[in-house]
Amino acid sequence: MFWAGRNRLFQETLGRLESWLADEGYVGSIDLNCIVNDSGVHPLEFTPRFGYPTIALQEESLLSGSGEFLHDLAHGNDPQPEVHRGFQVAVRVVLPPFPFDDPATYDESSRNAALVFDTEDGRPPDGVHIEDAQRVTADGDPTMDPDGEWRVAGEAGMPLVVTGMGETMQAARERCYDRVDDVLVPNLYYRDDIGERWIDGDGDRLHSWGYLGPK
Repeated sequence: MFWAGRNRLFQETLGRLESWLADEGYVGSIDLNCIVNDSGVHPLEFTPRFGYPTIALQEESLLSGSGEFLHDLAHGNDPQPEVHRGFQVAVRVVLPPFPFDDPATYDESSRNAALVFDTEDGRPPDGVHIEDAQRVTADGDPTMDPDGEWRVAGEAGMPLVVTGMGETMQAARERCYDRVDDVLVPNLYYRDDIGERWIDGDGDRLHSWGYLGPK
């Protein structure tokens, strides 16, 4: 992820809906997934909400804080958040059988698995965002006690999202994956290629096709 102003990519996608959305009074985020190549933009999915795990990635880069930003959105103000000007990378740490639905495998390999963070106080470090996890007492009951033990919750096998920032994509990758190394969960796995395609040429292609320059 990176923050950008108006450009050709925006104008050829959400820009076409801008006046209609304004007339309808829409306020908030819109998550648009698409394929882009030298022949055009090909939208795949349109979601009028904060995406997941996109919101964790955006929160990582809101230097002025997410609370003020959301407050301004809710009250119809014009948010002017201070954001990180480099790159952000997010990695979803998952457990079996993600992304499949197999209750028996989940019960055997992932249910109530312990989450251990390599920090002095055992709490999630910066850049580690809790998803399907909860604190529990020694008896296994949910608790708000900061000294409670972190355990996997839910049924999906998606306990954590780990993020990292950097001035370059490579620096953001290294920061993110260094943080992943500080998380200990039995049977965890994750993609190790996030950001590689940008470094290997996708970023240059988007610029050469004219999608990311000022418009």
